[in-house]
Amino acid sequence: MTVYFIGAGPGAADLITLRGQRILARAEVCLYAGSLVPRELLDECPPGARLIDTAQLNLDQITAELVAAHRAGQDVARLHSGDPSVFSAVAEQMRRLDAAAVPYEVVPGVPAFAAAAAALKRELTVPTVGQTVILTRIAKRATPMPEGEDLATLGRSGALLVLHLAAGYVDDVVEQLLPHYGADCPAAVVAMASRPDELVLRGTLADIAGQVKEAGVVRTAVIIVGRTLAAEQFRDSHLYSADRERPHEPCGA
Repeated sequence: MTVYFIGAGPGAADLITLRGQRILARAEVCLYAGSLVPRELLDECPPGARLIDTAQLNLDQITAELVAAHRAGQDVARLHSGDPSVFSAVAEQMRRLDAAAVPYEVVPGVPAFAAAAAALKRELTVPTVGQTVILTRIAKRATPMPEGEDLATLGRSGALLVLHLAAGYVDDVVEQLLPHYGADCPAAVVAMASRPDELVLRGTLADIAGQVKEAGVVRTAVIIVGRTLAAEQFRDSHLYSADRERPHEPCGA
């Protein structure tokens, strides 16, 4: 049997992929993060499925559940919020399953930063303004950041920054980015992206921290900083330019 690491999306139950939904519908065991995964998704599981909230489980306990289900001949859905490719803690679970010779697959999901960009109605890469997006976080109570990946270093690039797990430390974020982006640099915070209680804050590095604290945002939010957030006067993309040479269409029958 197989363990499926499934990206549950940023919050709205209907943002899971069709593939993820179909796997849930046949999974006899489902492990999920109770505080982050919408309860409606659990309704996709078959009647009688074993549902396990991992909020209070450690890595050893989670691994034990995955391995036990596999050995019992059951497919397992391991639901993670957002997309498993970033900030999901999937890597250490896959490493444990490799060691136990348990097969697994990864099903991508909609990441939080994509849902935040949709809420802002913004493309994060804009021609001639910004073509680079850096996904990162800051080190506080979580795992330390690798050398050279602190905000002061990343900020020197001037690229658009998307910070996860940082809303509670917005003052530190602003302090480290101000020297590189300037007080007038556009900034936004999207909390609970795609959910009914979604909150969107728009401003600049000069005022975004005050907005975050006034709104009481401390978690389940992304901070976005960069010039593309407010770009209006930019060149159209070459992709759809009338001057771009295009191959001739084949003749129809």
